[in-house]
Amino acid sequence: MAEDAFTEHRPLLFTIAYEMLGSATDAEDVLQESYLRWSAVDPAAVEHPRAYLVRVVTRQALNHLRAVRARREEYVGTWLPEPIRTAPEVSEDAILAESVSMAMMLVLETLNPTERAVFVLHDVFGYTHGEIAASIGKTEVTVRQIAHRARRHVHARRRRFEPDSDAAREIVQRFLLATATGEIQALMDLLAPDVVQISDGGGKAAAARRPITGRDDVARFVLGVARTSITATTHIEHATYNGMPAARCLTGGELDWLLAFEIHSGRITGLYAMRNPDKLHRADAVRPLDRGEHQPWKP
Repeated sequence: MAEDAFTEHRPLLFTIAYEMLGSATDAEDVLQESYLRWSAVDPAAVEHPRAYLVRVVTRQALNHLRAVRARREEYVGTWLPEPIRTAPEVSEDAILAESVSMAMMLVLETLNPTERAVFVLHDVFGYTHGEIAASIGKTEVTVRQIAHRARRHVHARRRRFEPDSDAAREIVQRFLLATATGEIQALMDLLAPDVVQISDGGGKAAAARRPITGRDDVARFVLGVARTSITATTHIEHATYNGMPAARCLTGGELDWLLAFEIHSGRITGLYAMRNPDKLHRADAVRPLDRGEHQPWKP
């Protein structure tokens, strides 16, 4: 049945759409549009359902990405990808974990839509240039050129990445303790000299409008936020988001903000704070992700 085939491949299709769009909400919209197109097709006439569905989702995501680019250029403050809660085992696949990390998603945002689609499909999901050409309506030669250009761009800008781990979560615990107690030296000892802090309030919640860089400035900013935002009724819990260790701050049982940690060599190199309520309303559910690395394009 059509529904069974779509459900079977849904984690893969969602992962592709999310990596192309940087938004779980938009990815869900793309999957809904793609399902409507799939349900209108006779499954018996489709020889390779997964390949067909990947093509449909890729094309819908490309159309959606082109439509939202202007909206993102008008975004209030700094734009961050919509965070997705991921299962701890995502970290076991280093390519998948890095590809959905906040840092990589921000790099992907600097590509044009076609470059992003080609890079994601080839370098993350392992599809050949010919398979991608069939998905986006380009020649294989053109796709090769786009892939080379996109890869060079990404490699020049990608940050060091280490997936979530017990050691990383221990650093997060020490960070939260130092923040709660106001111990600035203990906090600074956990931060890399070139640490970057990025906040996304979307103009709907208080947040820094620009990235904050450097250990001193980030430490003081974090302690300032803690003094004004954390109360006796605030509850903070650990989680994994985008393959990264994270802290969830709940006020009155509602998720008020989310902080994801980028850690390398025992130091925090990046802090990604999400406060935009539009990007937090779906942040509780764990999102199954699938890179399909063991699945051929045409089974």
